[in-house]
Formats: sequence, C-alpha cells, structure tokens
Amino acid sequence: MIHLDYKDSRPIYEQVADRLKELMILGVLEEDSQMPSVRSLATELSINPNTIQRAYAELERNGFLYSVKGRGSFVGSIGRLREAKQRELKEKVAVLAEEAKSLGMDEEAFVRMAKEQFGGEAL
Repeated sequence: MIHLDYKDSRPIYEQVADRLKELMILGVLEEDSQMPSVRSLATELSINPNTIQRAYAELERNGFLYSVKGRGSFVGSIGRLREAKQRELKEKVAVLAEEAKSLGMDEEAFVRMAKEQFGGEAL
C-alpha cells in the first residue's frame, strides 16, 4: 500500500501523507471509509506511530481526513483533494509556460508538446 523511500529528502510523515492522498485520488481509499489505525499502519510500515499521527494530523488539517471520537479517522472529501491537486498542477503548468517563453517557444509548440505528453494527438 505505502512504500517509503529513505533516500527521499522529504520527511517520512510527508511521504506517508502524499501516498495516502494518491490512494484517495485513485479510489483505493474511498470517501468516508475508515483509515487504518495509527498503530496498525505504523506496525505495517515499521515506523514510529508518532510519524503516522503527524501524517494523519496534516491530512486532517487540510480537510482530507476527519476524526470521529472513539472510532478513528475517516477519508474526507476526495473532491476537495482533486481540486487542490488541480490547483497544484495549474501552478506547475504556469512555471513550465514561463520557462517555455523564456526559451523562445511559441504557444502552439508548447500546446503541441503538452498534448504529446498527455497522450493526445499533436496539432
């Protein structure tokens, strides 16, 4: 379910949170479904439960998880997560567009390159 990269410069809790978000977007973790307990996920990943707790807290702070007292954590709004990821993607595209402009690439060439990468037909 979650694979950690100890060579990654990001903290482990960020890797866990990012992977959980990916699983939510892919539909593996469905909206309103119960998350694994902190202890069980920590045991499965062989890491400190505080690390999982921090990842869950981060996800909850951003609205991707919610807690029910005495029952655990549950998957929050996946639509909200998709919107956040789309905003993030839009920012990345803006940076790429600026880089393309600085290299003298015109809009048509940039769009053609994007379509090729997306899997569509070039103009």
